[in-house]
Amino acid sequence: MKQNILVELLTFWKNWHFRLLLGMTAKMKFSLPWKSMGAFVTARPQDTTMYAVSADSKGLDIVVGLLADVVLHPRLTDEEIEMTRMAVQFELEDLNMRPDPEPLLTEMIHEAAYRGNTVGLHRFCPTENIAKIDREVLHSYLKNYYTPDRMVLAGVGVEHEHLVECAGKYLLGAQPTWGAVRTVDVDRSMAQYTGGIVKLERDMSNVSLGPTPIPELTHIMVGLESCSFLEEDFIPFAVLNMMMGGGGSFSAGGPGKGMFSRLYLNVLNRHHWMYSATSYHHSYEDTGLLCIHASADPRQVREMVEIITKEFILMGGTVDVVELERAKTQLMAMLMMNLEARPVIFEDVGRQVLATHSRKLPHELCTLISNVKPEDVKRVASKMLRGKPAVAALGDLTDLPTYEHIQAALSSRDGRLPRTYRLFR
Repeated sequence: MKQNILVELLTFWKNWHFRLLLGMTAKMKFSLPWKSMGAFVTARPQDTTMYAVSADSKGLDIVVGLLADVVLHPRLTDEEIEMTRMAVQFELEDLNMRPDPEPLLTEMIHEAAYRGNTVGLHRFCPTENIAKIDREVLHSYLKNYYTPDRMVLAGVGVEHEHLVECAGKYLLGAQPTWGAVRTVDVDRSMAQYTGGIVKLERDMSNVSLGPTPIPELTHIMVGLESCSFLEEDFIPFAVLNMMMGGGGSFSAGGPGKGMFSRLYLNVLNRHHWMYSATSYHHSYEDTGLLCIHASADPRQVREMVEIITKEFILMGGTVDVVELERAKTQLMAMLMMNLEARPVIFEDVGRQVLATHSRKLPHELCTLISNVKPEDVKRVASKMLRGKPAVAALGDLTDLPTYEHIQAALSSRDGRLPRTYRLFR
């Protein structure tokens, strides 16, 4: 049986402060059906822009040439720009109507944590800016940020020498559509963690209509500054995040589902009215953010916030050896399972090389994970708890505690919110 070896290539560019243009540039560049090559092409806008191609290894030379042509010589016609504007407009409308608020809350928690700088800038394009982005603006963006020093070409299932030869042939000294590459003073600001709160009052009662509508919920996300992925504490934070775990109250159980994580055992299993509780860890080149996202009925917002703050305080307490080993095993299993897929491998190669100019192999990462001790988790958690919190709140916020009360709870020994007394109810 004949088997084809796939070649996967990607091109990365760092871009920290022009996040509004990522969606538009990525959408516009990949309308090419490369079916004659048996190729699958995709572009994904995140904190880096990735262009990926999967094709038969025999066509490596042609594929690299096509990839270089698409990246360096986009047509950016008026028709493409208008179609992309319509697509971005639709996605913004869909963002406000979708039942899952996680993308919007992630945007809000970053805005609260890094007020007015770097990763705290808007990731989604404001509606009023869509019409302002034209070919001239896109070319200016591409000229400043699509430069060789920000670019990584990675491949899996291909001879290294052949890939280097193709890169020299099609990328080295290539003249892009937007003109000669010149030295520009791009924004290289470091992320400045500020902490704070971002609230969005919204009626969530009609988010999902139908025979079995989703109940009206209020969503809260509380975060604290962690560390960048370049620091040694990144691995202990990753283990801590896995140890917290969490999910929805209706998640299916079973091995490897995280049903023994803290947010399941301490929160979802004990408080039936909690709809979900999940831990997230966002890590960047110069900062990081560890968050807990929870949702519940609007009448129980105060209790929900207090449960979150208590869990943060418990992070700095005693770490059970059994739960730590379980979290480390689950993290290593997830790492190895993800790296079974070739697209994940070459994305991992590209991102690591772009950020650190090197790549840690899977066994090296597993060794670092295995070496994490209970005192490491307690140390990084205690350091994190000394910072100001970032809070994002969405939905009916009538009973939301003040930011000062949340900050006081995270500074206390037990995580309890200050008591409030009312003369009239």
